[in-house]
Amino acid sequence: MSTADKAENKAEETKGQIKETAGKATGNEELQAEGEADQAKGNIKQAGEKIKDVFKK
Repeated sequence: MSTADKAENKAEETKGQIKETAGKATGNEELQAEGEADQAKGNIKQAGEKIKDVFKK
């Protein structure tokens, strides 16, 4: 997994956490759901990169 991919995926997760927290704080369920979705996308991308790394070895 390249460092750039790791950073990008982590940034997406962090963005999702911020959105989720903001949604909870303001009672905005849509923003909260977007945050959860962003976190899930970041996690899935990281899992895919880890699988690629396993097959490279």
